[in-house]
Amino acid sequence: MKTLRWMVVLAGVGGILLAVTVAFGVRTVFAQTAETPTVNAETKTVTEMNSRYYMVLSLAAAVAGGLGFLGGGYAVARVGAAAMGAASERPELLIRSLVFVALGEGIAIFGLVVAILLVLKLPK
Repeated sequence: MKTLRWMVVLAGVGGILLAVTVAFGVRTVFAQTAETPTVNAETKTVTEMNSRYYMVLSLAAAVAGGLGFLGGGYAVARVGAAAMGAASERPELLIRSLVFVALGEGIAIFGLVVAILLVLKLPK
């Protein structure tokens, strides 16, 4: 059981590292220099500011989706195991316990919705 927990933790950390790597890769894709700088020549150009905004936006979408899915999976695993254990002793509790499993799935759905909303703000 400890090995499984470590595998889940390592998968979560790996997913976050992958999201950060992709976000910095997106920054280089959007990092174009504009010909007309903003008000002052020493300040950043408009395109550089936008590239940082899009980088943070894509990173936020990855983190929202990833952590939502990890949290939902963890909730369903814990509650589902307890629900099946309770249903084996008292079968009439199965329907009531499935409501709590659905609440765990709702966490993953909320993470997906937030990630989709953030991705829709990216340029086409």
